Amino acid sequence: MTDQPISVRSGEELPLEALTSWLRGRLPGFSTIENVRQFPGGFSNLTYFLQTDAGAFVLRRPPFGADIKSAHDMGREFRVLSLLRGHFDKIPTPAVFCDDADVIGAPFYLMERVQGLILRNRPPKDLALTPELMRRISEATVDTLAELHALDLYATGLLQMGKPEGYVERQTTGWIARYYKAETDTVDNMNAAAEWMQQHRPPDGPPAFIHNDFKYDNVVLDPADPGRIIAVLDWEMATVGDPLMDLGTSLAYWTEPREAEALQLAAANLTWLPGNLNRAQVIGRYAEKSGRSVDQMLFYYVFGAFKIGVIVQQIYARYKKGHTQDPRFAGLLEAVKYFGRQAVTAIDKGQVSNL
Repeated sequence: MTDQPISVRSGEELPLEALTSWLRGRLPGFSTIENVRQFPGGFSNLTYFLQTDAGAFVLRRPPFGADIKSAHDMGREFRVLSLLRGHFDKIPTPAVFCDDADVIGAPFYLMERVQGLILRNRPPKDLALTPELMRRISEATVDTLAELHALDLYATGLLQMGKPEGYVERQTTGWIARYYKAETDTVDNMNAAAEWMQQHRPPDGPPAFIHNDFKYDNVVLDPADPGRIIAVLDWEMATVGDPLMDLGTSLAYWTEPREAEALQLAAANLTWLPGNLNRAQVIGRYAEKSGRSVDQMLFYYVFGAFKIGVIVQQIYARYKKGHTQDPRFAGLLEAVKYFGRQAVTAIDKGQVSNL
């Protein structure tokens, strides 16, 4: 039932001779790569499975065609995992980082492979996602996010990973700018959401260390007890800032039943299955576990929906420019429209739940 890699996609192969040469002497006990496969999920950084004579590892590198100077910072992601060790036990152990882009074409790092279940668009075989189990998973997801936000920024050294002052303003203006830089088609709802956010931006709340991409396919479940989270993956956007911005992004990914019928990509996040908390219940449980005020969650949800729309738009723009041939990207403009519509619907209704 554990998450399994598949054959490497054409055009995304690793230069094994150069990689092997670099790893020798840097990865303890390593001499040979025995097998390479690729994890199929995700739309951003590329993730590979490496079976070596020193054990099994996961390699992460930026996507082809991405601007690795301003995003997809592998060194930063490696530092995050290193700082979290000993303070937050739900992470894979980082192994080695390479900042020399000449080795495989981009910076990369290796970490341990965590054997577990990941809820992608199709449930793992032989795992019955009963309402009772989905309730436990959804509650554990919210609780883990609150646990992350409770970390001491000073004791962990995580404060160095961000600038909390002015975070909400920077994020709002920054993501709006990214959207228009990557724009390929006019999406009226994205334009409307951008204008509304600029007029309704709240002040920064108390800062915390935040993940910024916290959703089901970035958490690893215990195969022996699928209601328990054993690891959180994909720390590329983690930083220090207002934790409600983090929650807002998670809520935007948190698909409810009616939305799963509207867009296949939205249905890939299995939060719509019976038993899951709905978005209003997620907010209530987070408030209970974190002790934080959630009075302004409409803004944070709208921001989250807009931000995901921008991320999808950036990927779609790379596809249109020919930087990637991944056929999954051809229809992503519909997903941009979907997230813009989600944001405007919430604004019109004055609530985040669409039940």
